[in-house]
Amino acid sequence: MCCSNDITEKDSHTKVQTAFDSNKIKGMQFFDPHVHMTSRTTDDYQAMADAGIAGLIEPAFWLGQPRTGIDSFRDYYNSLIGWERFRASQFGIKHYCTIGLNSREANNEALAEKVMEMLPLFLYKEGVVGVGEIGFDDQTAAEEKYYRLQLELAKEAGLPVQIHTPHRDKKKGTTRSMDIALEHGLNPYTVIVDHNNEETVKEVLDRGFWAAFTIYPFTKMGNERMVAIVKQYGTERIMINSAADWGISDPLAVPKTAALMKEQGISEEDIRLVTYQNAITAFAQSGQIDEADFTTVKGIDQSEKFEGNTVLRGGQQPRIDKNSIIIR
Repeated sequence: MCCSNDITEKDSHTKVQTAFDSNKIKGMQFFDPHVHMTSRTTDDYQAMADAGIAGLIEPAFWLGQPRTGIDSFRDYYNSLIGWERFRASQFGIKHYCTIGLNSREANNEALAEKVMEMLPLFLYKEGVVGVGEIGFDDQTAAEEKYYRLQLELAKEAGLPVQIHTPHRDKKKGTTRSMDIALEHGLNPYTVIVDHNNEETVKEVLDRGFWAAFTIYPFTKMGNERMVAIVKQYGTERIMINSAADWGISDPLAVPKTAALMKEQGISEEDIRLVTYQNAITAFAQSGQIDEADFTTVKGIDQSEKFEGNTVLRGGQQPRIDKNSIIIR
């Protein structure tokens, strides 16, 4: 299933397509530390499992339109620690999440105040490995206010922080995000700065933070550019993710980038570090990640239920031959 997808990248207005040969990464395991599975289908889970993704982290994020009440936040957070965690397990993938008030919705201060009161109820739940994704979008005063408050929550809970760096004026926003984290006394080793690019990576690494890169078609970071970054900066405190969401995105971005890295001469150990181990090391500081949970093969029974529901609909049977062209 995964083998029919393409690596697609746009650099300097040039579109490059190369067939994804999963044989290059056969037997390798991957961990995607930023992927919005609420936006994805069960077919995506199956393809990810087939490609070697053993675990993932789903950060709380903006759903595409503003939420208008506190109950919508409550239901969303509950889905991250409940149904989505269960749904991933039905495809052999260990699901974790980070919980936070995203920067975009921090600008609705009346609602943001209510969210802040509710967040501590979720930060101590099983499977929550950090506060995130938080930080700046338009870099407003309100965004800074709630970013600072959530850094304090992370300190109290002893959780890592997952920072969303802004799409616009990224370098300024990234620097400011790190400055504020240090002002609040956070150890940079507990802070994962996400959505980096060539403009931000050196400062993030020099200051001791984790540098995460999002492989996202036509924006953020292309996988050919990612290969060049690993060749230049090495693997220490570097990780990659897909951030696959409701937009044009690819939940197989991590294994596809691993295949490209191998093709371009990066060692398997270095690939393992940036596509698997580093993310686990960073977020395991939460005390919530046990690698044995997803390195041990477990039987999957898709007829299992979560609050009375399964991933099987209308009397479906588990799909045995997922590569069959015939869908029964």
